[in-house]
Amino acid sequence: MSDVKRKRNILNVKQKFEILQKLDNGESASTDAEDVLNEGNTISHSAALQPVETLLDYMGQRGFAYGDITAVRKICAYIRQEMNKEQKQRRITDFKYKT
Repeated sequence: MSDVKRKRNILNVKQKFEILQKLDNGESASTDAEDVLNEGNTISHSAALQPVETLLDYMGQRGFAYGDITAVRKICAYIRQEMNKEQKQRRITDFKYKT
């Protein structure tokens, strides 16, 4: 294993709040999140999914409003959808080069 540490770009609280507000208003916030995360190094889908799921658990325990929890669930669903697309593309590419 290499001991190289990579810089992780993480949304701060203000950025997360702005994205959640956009989702509540029916706007697409995915490009805003992608722009912030793509400044410099990229982050894997699974690494992005973990803190969002943690936030979702926290919100459930603290009794956040249904709309807020739904907005975070949409973020989770979007990340999973992108992760599935990437895995499918990887399988197709692997199949093409193995046969």
